[in-house]
Amino acid sequence: SRVLPARIKGIKQDTSAKIEILLLKRDGEGCWEALLKPGKRTKPGTIIDIHQPNGGVVSIQAEVLADKEDGIKLLRFSDETHLMKLGEVPLPPYIHTPVADPERYQTVYALTNGSVAAPTAGLHFTPELLKRLTEMGVICTYVTLHIGLDTFRPVKEEDPKDHKIHREYGILSKETASAICCAKETGKRVFCVGTSATRLVEQASHLSQTSLITSYSGWADLFILPGYKFRVADCFITNFHLPRSTPLMLTSAFAGWPFLRKAYEKAISEHYRFYSFGDAMLIL
Repeated sequence: SRVLPARIKGIKQDTSAKIEILLLKRDGEGCWEALLKPGKRTKPGTIIDIHQPNGGVVSIQAEVLADKEDGIKLLRFSDETHLMKLGEVPLPPYIHTPVADPERYQTVYALTNGSVAAPTAGLHFTPELLKRLTEMGVICTYVTLHIGLDTFRPVKEEDPKDHKIHREYGILSKETASAICCAKETGKRVFCVGTSATRLVEQASHLSQTSLITSYSGWADLFILPGYKFRVADCFITNFHLPRSTPLMLTSAFAGWPFLRKAYEKAISEHYRFYSFGDAMLIL
């Protein structure tokens, strides 16, 4: 899905201190789960004033309702009508300058809003490339997926198995499930674009009781680590990831660490670009 303008700047009423809100997901009428920066001292009951940037006339308030796991706060906004006019597209912490064209951080095929980060492997695709693939006989099919926090949050636990992965909401349609099953039955390969899409189709496959994969709508929280046996993905397109990130661990599970290490060493020696706006690899 398209990346929301989910980074919102505000001012705490009690101290007049600046604070930044990163919306994660909606949680009922007027309520959102969010990260606050700084957030440790921002307690339930705190009121945040939010004003439209660049001299805009919209002003609303957010109240901190509760503390949740992993530093997440539950906020209630006084008015959701113009909420998306108050923020900007959140960029990963390693990008320090604004993106001149925010559309560069959106995939060309995303239709609905809902992500807090871009599915970076998908940024390589253009309408022209998708047209060429179709002309070559490649069947392109899609899932709807709201990319979440784990795209850029490092695994801090010493043992990755102790990490609680952030859920992402996804929808895999009957048409997409049928196309995957047809490809498998006729000996064709399934290419997955990006770690989040791969995780969604693998979870849908594990939950399917009647065939390889069926339609699915719900939260994807499958944490794929080395040793995992892939059921759907035959080939995989992904970017070069941050150390100790869940996308890197999934990629290692798919390719095998010795092979992946060589790929990263080659990328470094050839001065490939890493992370969100960087280069991609195709793992066959």
